[in-house]
Amino acid sequence: MTDKKYDTCSKLSVKLAPYVKKNGFQTLRMEEIAKIMDISRATLYKYFSTKEEVIEFVVNNFIEFINELVVDSLDTDQLYGTRFHQLFEQSILLAVYITDIFLKELEHIHPEKYDRLRGAMQLREQQLLEFYDEGMQKGVFNQVNGKLLILQDELLRSMTDVKYLMLNNLTIHQVLYDYYQLKKIQLFKPEKIQAVDDAPMIPKIEYLAQKISRDL
Repeated sequence: MTDKKYDTCSKLSVKLAPYVKKNGFQTLRMEEIAKIMDISRATLYKYFSTKEEVIEFVVNNFIEFINELVVDSLDTDQLYGTRFHQLFEQSILLAVYITDIFLKELEHIHPEKYDRLRGAMQLREQQLLEFYDEGMQKGVFNQVNGKLLILQDELLRSMTDVKYLMLNNLTIHQVLYDYYQLKKIQLFKPEKIQAVDDAPMIPKIEYLAQKISRDL
């Protein structure tokens, strides 16, 4: 497969993420996939021979997204703030789009793809723990349980659920902004919190809120 074709397949398969996060993919047919991708069936078969190939790209997209951030050793307080922003944004998208519905179907129908995705997620968790531990050792972060911080991110699935938002009279934007402030205060020591510049994060939260709201 050429790089150009691979890139096109990746871009087309990204369009499936909002659907599979809510409905899974087990009952999805090629005709429906073409409609979701907003292309003809002929064009769909030009890039994908089977539904399995489509799901392969969906999984690969997630894995590539997870692997985008490698947690290297950091030297300054400002870099800890920047890395916190990057990981926060990634955590939101992973929690919202890699749902239990998608994971359970993947494990049942394509266990080898499930194992690859879970492996990438576990590696990311390990890197997150190393990031938290390093920040604590260097006196930037509070002494908190990193595993609990990671587990806390999974609550984003419930917090961005339509029913939860309606029952609590909340918006996606409010949930994301409040959660960002909560994580920042939890993680950074009071004397180090100035290392976190909120200005770059505000437009990102607005973008994420709009994206997630469209896909609800």
